[in-house]
Amino acid sequence: MQKKPRIAVIGAGLGGAAAAALLHQAGFNVHLYERAPAFSRLGAGIHVGPNVMKVMRAIGIEDELNLNGSHPDFWYSRDWKTGEIIAQIPLGDYALSHYGSSYLTVHRGDFHALMMKAIPDDIISFGKSLDTIEDKGDVVHLYFTDGSTAQADIVIGADGVNSKVRDYLLGPELPKFSGYVGHRAVFPIADVKGFTHDLCTKWWSDDRHMIVYFVTSKKDEIYYVTGVPEESWDLSKSFLPSSRDEMLAAFDGWHTGVQSLINASTEVTKWPLLERDPLPLWSRGRLVLLGDACHPMKPHMAQGAAMAIEDAAMLTRCFKEVGPTDFATTFALYEANRTERAGKVQLVSHNNTWLRTNENPDWCFGYDVFNEPLVDPLVKSGAKVA
Repeated sequence: MQKKPRIAVIGAGLGGAAAAALLHQAGFNVHLYERAPAFSRLGAGIHVGPNVMKVMRAIGIEDELNLNGSHPDFWYSRDWKTGEIIAQIPLGDYALSHYGSSYLTVHRGDFHALMMKAIPDDIISFGKSLDTIEDKGDVVHLYFTDGSTAQADIVIGADGVNSKVRDYLLGPELPKFSGYVGHRAVFPIADVKGFTHDLCTKWWSDDRHMIVYFVTSKKDEIYYVTGVPEESWDLSKSFLPSSRDEMLAAFDGWHTGVQSLINASTEVTKWPLLERDPLPLWSRGRLVLLGDACHPMKPHMAQGAAMAIEDAAMLTRCFKEVGPTDFATTFALYEANRTERAGKVQLVSHNNTWLRTNENPDWCFGYDVFNEPLVDPLVKSGAKVA
């Protein structure tokens, strides 16, 4: 009996974790390699839209995730100075009935912990930072910084914006600094004085913004992330400490609601918003990319992690459709069915226009990666196949 091809997933972020969970569930021989020695509950929030919740349903953590998160009734967009509502997008019960799954906001660490629980311990290796990789044609050799090695028949690069797998495919190239930074802070809502916050709000001006939402079902923790112009960034630094004073300067004159959050902040970090131009390829030989490894984007649609998770689900679907032995066809089918959508989200995120007006978000939230008709990569006309 022929052995199942060995699939290595590099990087156990949300996209890599989704890939490992879905591939294992589908019966594939998969192993997940993560450079961190362990994960902790880092201070960040995340939006989980109906398009992602359908994947969580397949993984088996939808119900528990719903219990962990906050379910906003609306996405509000507000004017930076007056606080006037400039857009109000229905979520809550509407999302559940209209899209068939919920929309929630949650602490990223809580979300990630649920994803990792869905993966058996024996197919995860921590403390494995990829140093170099070699596709020998018949096998891929992985070399880790701790001196250990591994072999795989297929390698999925889910190792983020500074992906080693991407560097092997296309050559080393630093991502582009977008000219914007994101300040992040999460803290108890009890510390916020003088303003009652909506469950999900984006405050807009012409050149900067702040997104605010709750990250627990108890609504006892609130989180914000900004987009603020900054001239340059040292790309050797993944983030830097910020401060209340820096925030007060960046949002001078803004509405009381924004000031209430800044005044409640005790620990603020500052992160570069990085991008890449669309890649000329997503795969070559036995190597394939997903998520930020191939389409990093500004977080302005709150869909960056969603695209990585959708990638993982589509790649798994293509493996099931074609099989892992014909990986060239699998990868071609995967890329044909992800480039247009990921590219559109990347562009809208770059332009930072998402939900600033009362637009229809169905094209994004209504997407179902498991039931979307597949595009045949050989059909140039864009015809669909079952």
